[in-house]
Amino acid sequence: MGVKQALKSLDAFPRAEDHLLQKTQSGALVSIIGLVIMATLFLHELRYYLTTYTVHQMSVDLKRGETLPIHINVTFPSLPCDVLSVDAIDMSGKHEVDLDTNIWKLRLNNHGHIIGTEYLSDLVEKEHEAHNHDDDKDHDKDSDQKTHSHGFDQGAETMIKKVKQALANGEGCRVYGVLDVQRVAGNFHISVHGLNIFVAQMIFDGSSHVNVSHIIHDLSFGPKYPGIHNPLDGTERILHDASGTFKYYIKIVPTEYRYISKEVLPTNQFSVTEYFSPITEYDRMWPAVYFLYDLSPITVTIREERRSFLHFITRLCAVLGGTFALTGLLDRWMYRLIEAVSKPKSRSRFQ
Repeated sequence: MGVKQALKSLDAFPRAEDHLLQKTQSGALVSIIGLVIMATLFLHELRYYLTTYTVHQMSVDLKRGETLPIHINVTFPSLPCDVLSVDAIDMSGKHEVDLDTNIWKLRLNNHGHIIGTEYLSDLVEKEHEAHNHDDDKDHDKDSDQKTHSHGFDQGAETMIKKVKQALANGEGCRVYGVLDVQRVAGNFHISVHGLNIFVAQMIFDGSSHVNVSHIIHDLSFGPKYPGIHNPLDGTERILHDASGTFKYYIKIVPTEYRYISKEVLPTNQFSVTEYFSPITEYDRMWPAVYFLYDLSPITVTIREERRSFLHFITRLCAVLGGTFALTGLLDRWMYRLIEAVSKPKSRSRFQ
């Protein structure tokens, strides 16, 4: 008996007899409010436990000999597709014009609607074939010599008329696709540099009339992962009665995203600064949009992790226990307040 009594004395939750318990309307109201709050907090904690969070780590980049994918999607509302070219130059001096990659050009009308599609590699090949064919022709006549020395032939004259008509109609061009370049510092640019200088002069009547206004819909250096922010997406640079060269200086940070499923996604994120150099009618340079990139020697690893179940139980006990204690305290305050207000009234009735 002594042991049982000693054990009972340790009971932190003594029970009262049922006939000693008093249930009130205020207590019921507080109980309902407490249950709603506890259910809401429970669902919030459950969602917090089920969602993942990310941990960032940095280390030296050890990758070698890999290619760098560049995803581009840029619209030039004031330049037809026939005059635009995409060139890439890396730090070793390699200049790639006929890129072995997937680049498409979409012809746009003055309202921005698509009116035609062309594959850029095919266009470059056609231009090279045309130049090779011109080199093999005989230049016996003086007029023909002048024509070929300035890069003019029947095809060039036809293209000049076509481009002038497109400019008059307000045609634009969207360039999109993927460039696969070497994993070294370099640049790629979109410009009218693919044109013969005399052809370009005939079309635009000077470099100051080339409008390189552009809208960057997407520019990235690899697949996208949750939470990535590409700072150039949605960038608009529209020129009015002016011309010049845009240069975007990009710092690429190699990144690995490790999912909770252990899947690894190699990609890149980047930061950027930009510079605009206006061109006057006396300048001999032709406008362009340059993207100059360099790679960071540090790689960032982003790893998804999930909170432990013990952490979830600890937070749940703290939240639910705190809510239960607070509602109990509120119930006692309301009961005493109602009792204090009702007692004077009952006394006045007996008097």
